[in-house]
Formats: sequence, structure tokens, C-alpha cells
Amino acid sequence: MNQTLPHNPLTRFITDDESCWSIEQYQNQGGYQGFRKSLTLSQEQLLDTLKESNLRGRGGAGFPTGLKWSFVPRGDDAPSPRYLIVNADEMEPGTFKDRMLMEKTPHQIIEGLLIGAQTLGASIGYIFLRGDYYLAEKRLTKALQECRDANLLGENILGSGLDFDIHLHTSAGRYICGEETALINSMEGKRANPRAKPPFPQVAGLWGKPTIVNNVETFCNLPHIIHFGPQWFKDLGLNDDAGTKIFGVSGRVNHPGLWELPMGTPIRDIIEQHAGGMRDGYTLKGFLPGGGSTDFLVAEHLDIPMDYDTISKQGSRMGTGTIIILDDRYCPVAMVLNLIKFFAQESCGWCTPCRDGLPWAQVLLEKIEHGEGEPEDINQLEELCRFAAPGNTFCALAPGAVEPLQSALKYFREDFEAHINQACCPFHDKKRQGIDETGTPCIKGSGGDKYEQL
Repeated sequence: MNQTLPHNPLTRFITDDESCWSIEQYQNQGGYQGFRKSLTLSQEQLLDTLKESNLRGRGGAGFPTGLKWSFVPRGDDAPSPRYLIVNADEMEPGTFKDRMLMEKTPHQIIEGLLIGAQTLGASIGYIFLRGDYYLAEKRLTKALQECRDANLLGENILGSGLDFDIHLHTSAGRYICGEETALINSMEGKRANPRAKPPFPQVAGLWGKPTIVNNVETFCNLPHIIHFGPQWFKDLGLNDDAGTKIFGVSGRVNHPGLWELPMGTPIRDIIEQHAGGMRDGYTLKGFLPGGGSTDFLVAEHLDIPMDYDTISKQGSRMGTGTIIILDDRYCPVAMVLNLIKFFAQESCGWCTPCRDGLPWAQVLLEKIEHGEGEPEDINQLEELCRFAAPGNTFCALAPGAVEPLQSALKYFREDFEAHINQACCPFHDKKRQGIDETGTPCIKGSGGDKYEQL
């Protein structure tokens, strides 16, 4: 591959310059060249390029983007207007990659939307932004105005005949809006419940018109695929999955953060090389490979590549590619309880396994964590996981919510049983014995045996 081509397309615009997010800096480094090239291509050529690139959605599901876009009706008799929506809600626990892209390189998102508009004949775009991403909101608002001033948004963009504008929609922030039809309902002013499919949004979405919803990182890939070509993009990946990915690590590692790496980078490299390995005195017990709604993997999985199909074969999902570390000093029951609390709160209440099943899982986990559990509680938790499995619920929220639970019962069952057999949390018990989370003696507080979970 030509060495002059970038190997880090998504982050190459990010520099130490505080104004790296501005249109001037973006264009100085080659920004909007992909869009300008797209104006010379037909819709079919653009769609074929996207399909050939093998770009898969970066929001978690990994569905082929070109195939998804091909379902949108096109041509003179196609319904209009057509809409493009960027899902920038980013409510997945442990995930913060899109926030970086929005704060550091907002024009990359706008350029991706412009290419989408040229490809699908869309006239209106929306960025559905998490309400408490204040800096991202500020910079996206400024970037949109910069584009309008430069005739990159509005009517007859750059004299091409393309009319397209983008609106920033700040949301109230609900996890269910990660499901595209729930997001669309929210934008229409309705309760954020998922819709029955079909019809799919590509045919009848926002206000009944053809709509594409994709993640921030997905749209950010489009300018580079068009500019540098689909073969270049495929060559970036180490395995079958093409391109790069913003991977992240959070937890008790030396250098938590985000890195743009080739798709297929081994998990061990991400954790040990880029995140600096575990902190002194801590040992890896397990990890969620792609955010809070993925199944735990353990140390034996460290050498597998981070790509969609390989992770799936190991019984988990790559999801958002942001790894959450569970170390040997943190209680796995408490970690799963924390996640289940979140998912139970975020359920839209539309279907029974999610509305009633997740709160009941929370009750059972609280019993176990507080030393009041019984052996039958573990059996009930396993049964709840089966009730919330794919195919039994209206959308993917509940199946994703029970993934960390079902895998914790698989890999850390002895910890659940120890809670029940000892009638307490063994990790809390270390504090009762005068040992704090760092392994050094601690002073007992006045609360007796009631200690706060780490």
C-alpha cells in the first residue's frame, strides 16, 4: 500500500492545537476533499464504493453500511424528503469514543453527512446529540455555522445543485435511543419506544420518509473511503473486517483512554501495549469487550483479534470496541448489579421481559450482594437470561442487558456462590477484616458491618 496514504484516518485531524476542530485547520489537512470528489460521482458509483469498502456500522451491531444504504428508495419517483440521522447519544456504559470525535473533529462528521446526502439524495440531516455533551454541542454548532458561511451547507452547495442542511438535536439522553426507531420516535416528539419492523427506517422512518440512522464513527469513515478508495480502506484491517476502529479501555489499567488501531488488533495489544497493562497490585479477572451490554471474556481470550466475527465466535460481541476491565479486587456481582440497575432504569417498558425481568434481576442481585441470597436465586437469574434472550423481546435492549449477567454466571459463578455460602460479599469482607481496596490496612468506620461497595 502507498505509504503516503494515512493509516489513522479518523484521528489524523486531531493535533495539540486547540483550534484543530475548526474548518480552517480541517481543510488545511485535506478535509472536505472526499466530499468534493463525491460531487463528481453518481449515486450508484458512491453506493458501489461504500459496498466495496466493507465498512460495517461502528455503533455496535456491525451491519454492512453499504447494504443498509442500498435499501433506501432512489430515483425521481422515490419518496422525499429523505433524511440522514447521526446517532450521537452514546449512552452505552463505558463508551466515550464518539465524544472525542465530536469534540476534536466535528467537521469530519459533517463531511460524512454531506457524502451521504450526495449518495442518497437526502436533503435534511440531523445530529441526535446526548444532552450533557456540552463541549460537543458547542463545537458542532460552531462547525455547522462555519459550513454555512463557506457554502458547504444550504442551497446549491459549491455550485453543485445539492441542497442539504444539518440540524443539531440535543436529546434528553435515554439508552433506548440507541435503537434507531426509538430515536426516530423521540425526534418526532413521541415516547422513545422502538417500532415494529418492517417497515424499516430506510423505507419509512422519520415522519414516514426514507431515513438512514448511523453512528458518529460510521459517518466519520465516509470521507476517507471516498477520498482514498475502498481498497485502501480494506487494506487497513488486519483480518476480514476493513478499516480502523477507535478502541478504548477503562478500568484499573495504567493508561485508560482511546486509540485508533486497525480492525483485528489483538485484545492483548490494546490492554497491555496501549493501555499500559494492569496497575501494580491488580490482576485481570475479566473484561467486557465492547461496552456494558456485551458478554464477559477472560484472560484466555486476550490473544484473539478485536473484530466482529471472531469476538462473536467466543460468545460475546465487539460492540462499541470500548473494553471495560474487571480486576481481581472488584466484586463481579457488584459490577453486574451496577449494570443491571442502569439497564432496568433505561428500559422503555414496552415488553415484559425487559420491563419486569430486569428489575427482578436487580432484586435478586441485590439479595446476593447483601448476603441474603439463596442458591435458588442463581437458578432464577439464569432463567431470566433465557427469557430475555434474542427473539423474546421487542428490541435488543434486554438481550444486551443480560449479556454481562449470563457470562458472569458462566465465568465467575464461584463468586456468586461465595456470596450465598458466606452470607456476605467476600470483597466487602476484606474491608471488615481491615483490608482496603489497595490491599493495605484500613480503619473501620462507625458504620459497623455496613461498608460502601468500592
